[in-house]
Amino acid sequence: MDSIIFRQYKPGDEQQLVSLWNEVLTKDPITSKRFRNLVLLDANFDPEGMKLAFEGDKLIGCVYAIRRLLPMVSTELETDNGWIPFFFVASEYRQREVGSQLLKQASQFLREQGRKKVFFASYAPNYIVPGIDAANYPAGAEFLRKNGFMIQYSAVAMDKSLVDYELLEDIKVLKQQRIEEGYTFEQAKDADLVELIRFSTQVFNADWGRAIRERLLQGLAMEQILIARANGELIGFCLYGGYEGIRERFGPFGVHPSQQGKGIGKILLHDCLKNMRSHALHNAWFLWTGETSSAGHLYKKAGFEITRRFDIMFKNLF
Repeated sequence: MDSIIFRQYKPGDEQQLVSLWNEVLTKDPITSKRFRNLVLLDANFDPEGMKLAFEGDKLIGCVYAIRRLLPMVSTELETDNGWIPFFFVASEYRQREVGSQLLKQASQFLREQGRKKVFFASYAPNYIVPGIDAANYPAGAEFLRKNGFMIQYSAVAMDKSLVDYELLEDIKVLKQQRIEEGYTFEQAKDADLVELIRFSTQVFNADWGRAIRERLLQGLAMEQILIARANGELIGFCLYGGYEGIRERFGPFGVHPSQQGKGIGKILLHDCLKNMRSHALHNAWFLWTGETSSAGHLYKKAGFEITRRFDIMFKNLF
């Protein structure tokens, strides 16, 4: 350990960070552009929270800690919480307590900022994965457990091939039935946007409203957003391409709890999948839902298959 130097991020470390990331996190490779966009240009990025280990000039490990500097909505800064969105250590150094030392330093950084709890890795807006994928990174899962992290809940990622997708007749019948009852299903228009962003933020998640707003500013096509109304009132929405401009990435997607059980989500989901297929997309995927949630059941019935599992973990800092 005497030959290993620990310090925070400095400009110029980016190439080694991306290189070691791709060497270690083989199921989640990243490009320099994505690293720049998701980490360095994040409004919450603080160089002091990115703890690095070097042997000589060679980067051998990283643990990244972050806290909210910019509120997701209103003035809420979640002042009790911090996050570790990612960590990695070169395989040949994992028995030398490099990761543990980096984690101690990252945790101390969060404590000094008054944080009482740290999560892996449910950070918004720029999470890479929602939690630890224990199947693909067993050593990483063991490292978190060894250092006091506990599972808060689990999530699954799902994918669906659209190559043979067709809108089934029963969906068409259900949609027509709901239309006759006063529901409408349309592509979003400018007149819908203020209400849509408020609805997604207040009923579901502030990150959803942020994602919709930012992607529209960055060129998301209005035809990629579908909305549902009941007698004129917005009750649901569905879109694709809402994160990082990846068109095959599905979501966000939600229906007001008071309207669930009526097939509104099913209609929006299948209309969106049809839209995606019409634009020659071959796959739909997303990173995060509860396997046994109502959304999880809906996705399974629509032919989505679980492709990864994640454990969202936390640790109390005091």
